[in-house]
Amino acid sequence: MDRNYSKLDRLISSVDEALRITTGEAPAPFRQNPAGDIEPQELDENDRRHVAGLMRINHTGEICAQALYAGQAATAHDDATREAMQLAAEEEIDHLSWCEDRLKELDSRPSLLNPFWYAGSFAIGAIAGIAGDEWSLGFVRETENQVEAHLQDHLGKLPEGDSRSEAILDQMKKDEAKHAKMAADAGARELPPPIRRAMAFTANIMKTLATISTVGLSQKARLSLWVEKPPIATVLNA
Repeated sequence: MDRNYSKLDRLISSVDEALRITTGEAPAPFRQNPAGDIEPQELDENDRRHVAGLMRINHTGEICAQALYAGQAATAHDDATREAMQLAAEEEIDHLSWCEDRLKELDSRPSLLNPFWYAGSFAIGAIAGIAGDEWSLGFVRETENQVEAHLQDHLGKLPEGDSRSEAILDQMKKDEAKHAKMAADAGARELPPPIRRAMAFTANIMKTLATISTVGLSQKARLSLWVEKPPIATVLNA
């Protein structure tokens, strides 16, 4: 017999999910890792640290995506919107697992700040859901558009020949574009420019902290985020 879950039920479930995702290994993916049987490229120490820094940022981004979708699903007004959020979250679990696998291959680990980012992202997602499904979907579309651009940027920063990381990021980019279209087709509202800039500002802070949260990462991975677009510039540029 199907059970109708209350908002409290969904909140408790989300807390349980948060503890499992941020303190343990990623859940099993629904799809095969796109890196598959691609032969790993031998990287020198500097490139290994650089790629680990990039993949750590992407892993943290997927932690945030899980939290955003969980928060939005917990407060969504419409069942169809909630189901769309949950479907997108399943594909983001794939991304989370793939990034974690690649970090292990690079003899690295996720950011220590992931529980903090999950909590903040869940709160933002819940507030977006409370504001209404059209605004919540608008938040999804803008988030996915920014993530897609970020992944394209990271694809250009990979060392030549790192086909395993490239395959993972390329599939993630395709999925994010699909999620943005899903939100648009479902009636997403256009977010005001100040909100879009605030989202980009927060994302840049997250990227920087995720990169430096492990001692010994390459200076190249840390500085590339600030040289191209310092967080304050995101807010000041109209």
